[in-house]
Amino acid sequence: MLNRFAFIHSAALALCFAAAVLAGPAQAWGPVGHQTVAMAARAQLTPEALAHVQELMSLEPGTTLAEVATWADEHRSPETAPWHYVNMPVGDCNYRPARDCPDGQCIVAVLDEQLRVLASRAPPSERLLALKWVVHLVADLHQPLHAGLAEDRGGNRYQLQFLSRWSNLHSLWDSGLIHHMGEDAPTLAARLARQFWPSAPGSLSLRAAAEESCRIARKPGFYPAGAVGQDYIDAYSPIVEQRLWLASVRLAALLNRALR
Repeated sequence: MLNRFAFIHSAALALCFAAAVLAGPAQAWGPVGHQTVAMAARAQLTPEALAHVQELMSLEPGTTLAEVATWADEHRSPETAPWHYVNMPVGDCNYRPARDCPDGQCIVAVLDEQLRVLASRAPPSERLLALKWVVHLVADLHQPLHAGLAEDRGGNRYQLQFLSRWSNLHSLWDSGLIHHMGEDAPTLAARLARQFWPSAPGSLSLRAAAEESCRIARKPGFYPAGAVGQDYIDAYSPIVEQRLWLASVRLAALLNRALR
């Protein structure tokens, strides 16, 4: 059970989430997933980090952190597409830069670089751009299929049926399971805060987060045979919730560290 302080803090988070503004459609975790992570992370920022975030975002007046969370998908290009994921081979979830991230073109290396820019004395416009990448990519890093297999393009080529419609495994994890919960981003973020608060950020290693996602995607049964049934939904919806919340906790911790 939550102690009195945690309960009060959780209630404050819920009010913060309810006041957030939703952004338009995007891809990767889906807009609801990305906005959920951003809203939950914002409520966990230190006053100093929040002040820095607001200062950077004042360059685009009226923009919220939830809207920033989907920017990287809305501005995806062939050059930046590899920044959203890392592929690791079958049977090996140990991240090896030379093998898994050639020329630094993967989510782990790009995130590390964008965090460096964010924490630097670069011009505010460059640091705002870095903030947009960090908010988005930390969430992507916690979606298991963003550390998937090159052979099936992170589950994009693995076809399945979900709720009597054809889809693919990547889409199921990006948005299908989240949409099945029937909650918008503020509602989901507030529920996850009540459910998981308080919690510690754990490892802030980007490599470790990628390896976690890889191990989830390699578990027996993760790739469903045929139509996705209620058993799959019941088994993996809690993992989706855990990954969204963990992404928010780690995103907040990374921003708190970069924006001291």
